[in-house]
Amino acid sequence: MTQISQSDADARHITRDDYVSCTVAFIDCKKPGSHLKENYSIIGPGVTSSDEQVINLPEPHGFNIGAAAMPNGITNNLHIHFTAEVFIVQKGEWTFRWGPNGENEVLGREGDIVSVPTWIFRGFTNAGPDDGWLFTVLGGDNTGGVIFHPEIIREAADYGLYISNDNTLIDASRGDAVPDESGRIPPMPDDAFAELRKVSREEMMKRVVTADARDFRPAFVDARLPGCGTEIAPVIGFGLTQNRDHAAPITNPHGFSVEWLRMSAGQKVSPFTLDDKMVLILRSGKLRLSLNEGADVTVDLNERDTYSIPAGVVRSIAALGDSPAEALVVVSGDHRKRPQFSDEVIAAAREAGQALDAGGYVANAALLPDYKRAG
Repeated sequence: MTQISQSDADARHITRDDYVSCTVAFIDCKKPGSHLKENYSIIGPGVTSSDEQVINLPEPHGFNIGAAAMPNGITNNLHIHFTAEVFIVQKGEWTFRWGPNGENEVLGREGDIVSVPTWIFRGFTNAGPDDGWLFTVLGGDNTGGVIFHPEIIREAADYGLYISNDNTLIDASRGDAVPDESGRIPPMPDDAFAELRKVSREEMMKRVVTADARDFRPAFVDARLPGCGTEIAPVIGFGLTQNRDHAAPITNPHGFSVEWLRMSAGQKVSPFTLDDKMVLILRSGKLRLSLNEGADVTVDLNERDTYSIPAGVVRSIAALGDSPAEALVVVSGDHRKRPQFSDEVIAAAREAGQALDAGGYVANAALLPDYKRAG
């Protein structure tokens, strides 16, 4: 069991005020209609090409957490990712497009999640009436950067912008040395462009989980204990839920799982440990994390805060104030996650009529035999 000090715990709390934007993160940063993009690297570098990008928590997690903020009408132009890219709409309305020339579109509203397949061109525009905010989760510690659409690379050269082979933005206007053609990423050749995978609208819509389509159910073995009963709605992969009736709508490997966690005012999750790194992004309300076996370290989260809990640390979660709270939970790995509650919690849950079966799912305690024949 891992212990954490208050100072170390505080260092893993990235508040909304801690986020630092970069407006020169990508090769299209001078293109009219794209010049007002703000890129954030909250956990890990993401796919930024700029050495000016501030990374709040560079520690490897197996995934990256970032964000994009843009005024109405501003566009992030077509580009390819090599690892998973998941958009979480925090504020506003966004048009997500995909395809060789962005010919397909879907509208995302607050609370919606869109997971875009790798190796296809994608882009997005703030279609809402005012400033919008997207959180992103990207697969891997090294995302490999991005490939921009050939037209964007050609147009960027008119502004003196290039991308080197090591994914660094070169800006001739500020005196950067421009590598020769062998040292920079060229526009994608026509034959490679033509061979890119095609994703139908039907396939893409299976990778969109809207706010009103979330399947919230009680998640943990402590559901019948006083003040408990927190709900989870899976989105991507195998997450924390101990409810056998849960099934994530998006199942292909991402390198991480994504779930929504919902708590009524005053509700809590009993203390548990996890063998994997776990990140919370608070969408609404307020949460208090109590850490260590003695709950001697606490951190309070507000809307849009991000928090990284190390593997092996005891944690409990409580909704503060008079309002419900909702948070995104991201955990590293494609495997099923196994929260471990204390013997005291398990015993209390059994007294309340619930226990974990041999598969690790909540069941009627009275139906479970005391089976001891381990192989």
